[in-house]
Amino acid sequence: MDAMPDHVILGAGTIGSNVATILAARGETVRIVTRGGSGPEHPLIDRVAADASDAARLTELSRGAKAIYHCANPASYTSWHRLLPPLQTAAIAAAQANDAVLANTGSLYAYGPQPGGRMNEHTPLAATGRKGLLRKRNWEQSLAAGIRTVEARGSDFIGRDATGFYAMILEPALRKGGTAWVTGHLDMPHTFTYNRDMANALVTLAADDRAWGRAWHVPSPPAITIRDLAARYAAAYGKPPIRLIQLPRFLMRTAGTVLPIAREIAEMDYQYYAPFHMDATETAETFGLTATELDVAIRDQVDAAPAK
Repeated sequence: MDAMPDHVILGAGTIGSNVATILAARGETVRIVTRGGSGPEHPLIDRVAADASDAARLTELSRGAKAIYHCANPASYTSWHRLLPPLQTAAIAAAQANDAVLANTGSLYAYGPQPGGRMNEHTPLAATGRKGLLRKRNWEQSLAAGIRTVEARGSDFIGRDATGFYAMILEPALRKGGTAWVTGHLDMPHTFTYNRDMANALVTLAADDRAWGRAWHVPSPPAITIRDLAARYAAAYGKPPIRLIQLPRFLMRTAGTVLPIAREIAEMDYQYYAPFHMDATETAETFGLTATELDVAIRDQVDAAPAK
């Protein structure tokens, strides 16, 4: 694709790829920027290998774009503080130079632990942990830049190609018919967000001036316990329910004294040891967005890696 793109996407992970396919299906031209030039194949999708944290290069690649979607997210928590700030700065610079809307893929980290574990679109950003404060600063940086910007916030992702609870914990146990060791309370309700719903929300919000200048929650299925979620995945997989063992909470914290990744995981464990409800009522009512049914999202993810 030689012409200037309608949209530029940073990252080709589970969200960036879904945003790209949604836009391309609408006949929009898309450019995905990743270090390796990855992304879905489509005649309207241009995959470019470049460093998205290079503000000058990203600005050049974004010429003519109506919107820039920041969907890049380092795979490891331990690299967040090194990689995320320059990505955010470059995305803002590219949006400023090209008068493009900047749509950020957000999370619930910036809220920190909340009374009763309930969060809506107006919950104060009260994070005290490193990663939550980083997410808060990134969003505040976008707001302070004088650009048209919006942030879509979702909870832990499920759906095709999503990494997280299923891919890391449940699927290996289902494949082997073994036991899943869980770092979290098995019977606390927790909101999960379908990755396709997040992508659809980003596209919708970026195009609607009513959305700009604030954050919105992605409509998601009602919160569900880990135990119930695991049972639904097993049913979709065609396997009997697997055995779940709840690891002692102190275990990851103790490991964190010597393992950086364990320390980063332990920092966020409040999300799984207390109720964790994300309310997206205002987003749903304002933009007519609805959550995909949980079992549909689960089936989508399971079908991507069929039983063996």
